[in-house]
Amino acid sequence: MEKSCKSYFHEASYLDQEGQLRTSRVPVVQELARQGLKHLPERFLRVQPVHDHDSALSSHVLESLPTINMTNLRAKDRAKELAKLLRGAKTWGMVVLEGHGVAESVLHGVRDVVKEFFGLSFEEKKESVGSYVSVDNMGYGRNFVKSEDQPLDWIDRVTVKAAPAGATEGLHVWPLRPANFRHAIEEYVAEARNIFNDILEALADALSLERHVFLQNFDPNETEINVRVNYYPPCPRPDQALGLTPHTDASALTLLLQFKAGGGLQVFKDMKWVTVPWPKEALLVNVGDLLEIMSNGMFKSPWHRVVTQMDVERFSVALFYNPSLRIQIEPIGDWSLSDDNEGYKNVVVGDYLRHFYRISPTVEKQAINFAKRVPKTLCGCGNGGN
Repeated sequence: MEKSCKSYFHEASYLDQEGQLRTSRVPVVQELARQGLKHLPERFLRVQPVHDHDSALSSHVLESLPTINMTNLRAKDRAKELAKLLRGAKTWGMVVLEGHGVAESVLHGVRDVVKEFFGLSFEEKKESVGSYVSVDNMGYGRNFVKSEDQPLDWIDRVTVKAAPAGATEGLHVWPLRPANFRHAIEEYVAEARNIFNDILEALADALSLERHVFLQNFDPNETEINVRVNYYPPCPRPDQALGLTPHTDASALTLLLQFKAGGGLQVFKDMKWVTVPWPKEALLVNVGDLLEIMSNGMFKSPWHRVVTQMDVERFSVALFYNPSLRIQIEPIGDWSLSDDNEGYKNVVVGDYLRHFYRISPTVEKQAINFAKRVPKTLCGCGNGGN
């Protein structure tokens, strides 16, 4: 028998089709899970069952994902690692990172503060951290809520901006409990920045380009690192709800740490969803839309999602590495070499992110079209056109 409990809600603001500001009361899934529900509230139900189009989905797991060792990638003789990195970035848009150099004490520190925060009562969490509606949707709550009819994700999260310095000054977005939450996350972010920079340099090297070709967009004093701490509680009907709607990342690179359980992340590959496995102590890095643009489509940001699991809770910490909003990123190479190649155009990061968040979520990979050129064969341009 389901328990009768007090209802808890996040508030999410959005603009309706007439441009009016609306506020939606979004049920707190952690509290719903604590009630021992056997059925999902209507707002979480998907019109099409999650596994309807792929009956083998629950058992379809990637046999392998390119795995690179960061220690070897940072060595002088790194041709083998570069080849694996290039294959992963081109084929999957993601690779597993082993030997990443982040101390286990740092990773344990992140796990401890995250679990302690989500172990607080709802009232304690709300007292500990605020919630701010903006492009970044910072604080404790929900983001990407655009209407009352939109199926909601089975997730609770905390979102903060860890860089540049002073980005969250005056905002109550860092949890005050546990007291070392911010220190633990910032210690991890400092280590992650080195990984991001090394990966960007290695990807350029793997393409036989100047090593700075991607990294030159990342001024260490202005680069943004956004942090999303995700909690996926047990779900009574994994076939009817998603932990995270299918999407790409509006970043250059994303670094993902997961704990408590795996098996939630899936990537759309060869017209089917497949579960992404990676070793317990490893990290996962994936290509975001901004790197797809910078690489002129050489690397593709993967269309991915998170599925729910029954009787299993999962945590993840995602770090998103972005150039400053004011930076104009330029694709490598000459898109005009092929009349049939769309290619990508120069894009100001802030313009792209505003577009991305305005149209998200979508049912397919659409936001990236904002940065694509029209092929000459479609636009009627001659060979000498601009």
